Amino acid sequence: MSTDISGDDRYADTAGRAVLETIRGYGVTAIFGIPGTHNLEFYRPLADLGIRAVTNRHEQGSGYGADGWSQQTDLPGVVITTSGPGLQNAMSAIGTAFCESRPLIVLSPGVPLGAEFADVGTLHETKDSTAMVGAIAEWSRRVSSAAEAVQAVHDAFHLFRTGRPRPVHIEIP
Repeated sequence: MSTDISGDDRYADTAGRAVLETIRGYGVTAIFGIPGTHNLEFYRPLADLGIRAVTNRHEQGSGYGADGWSQQTDLPGVVITTSGPGLQNAMSAIGTAFCESRPLIVLSPGVPLGAEFADVGTLHETKDSTAMVGAIAEWSRRVSSAAEAVQAVHDAFHLFRTGRPRPVHIEIP
């Protein structure tokens, strides 16, 4: 996630910035999560974009905080997790948002492109994060470019406005 994964000049900075600019364009002004080794590119542009980062002690609290913020603002809550265990910690809140039909966007970093299922013991490596979250969310996508990540955000907001609002997960290498 630290470089432009698309080769597309529209996303000359990072995929994380492109995603957060898109989310900000929909009116979201706060995100919930814990900065960590793999997700820093999500956090770098927040101040420039006018998005407040609410940090919690545990990703479960981040998920529930985003859900509560969503209920107060009528906008989707946004959670930024670390990979692996951080994402797993948010699963209770994701499951609750699904059962309660509430809009939640969960952003997580993922292993680099080409390293899927490598099982080499990298920090926070998880067997299949997308399948794990997909089992309890409306959908979970692992994208391969910044353009795909931005499209996933647009798809999430389309779902929230036209269908039953439920949590979605976007994994960005």
